Amino acid sequence: MTEMTGTFVVTHAESESAVVRDVETAQVHTLGSNPGLEVNDVLEATVAPEPPLEVTWQVVDVESRRSIELVDSDLEPTQREKEIAAEADVGDLVQEERAGTGEIHVFCVPRGEAEAAAQDVLEDDETIARAARLEAVRVEVRCADDDGVLSVRYLPD
Repeated sequence: MTEMTGTFVVTHAESESAVVRDVETAQVHTLGSNPGLEVNDVLEATVAPEPPLEVTWQVVDVESRRSIELVDSDLEPTQREKEIAAEADVGDLVQEERAGTGEIHVFCVPRGEAEAAAQDVLEDDETIARAARLEAVRVEVRCADDDGVLSVRYLPD
């Protein structure tokens, strides 16, 4: 095995070890030690197998590190997001670039199921991985249960 450079999200962290996941390949690396990482940290880094057995990994270089904040917002989706959902079928996902930078994902879900869907999004490791790929530092989830609308806003710094 050789060194790997990429974008990694921390999916598990304890004082003695951590687990990072490559956001492009979804490959998981268990670190033999924890260099101060916390869950939802995103690293632009290089990892390498730890000798002699090479069953765990170590962080050998960190180009940048940021944390992604997950927010379960009390706000409803915007009027524009509701309009997008109104034009979609239940089960559809519409992705739209945000004014400036970032991205907004609007899901059309069955009425009464938006809050449950919002919790699924907040608990899904892929939400953080997607935020890392989009260079977001904040993910804001909004829902309107009565309308069956869920929006996920990937926001830059």
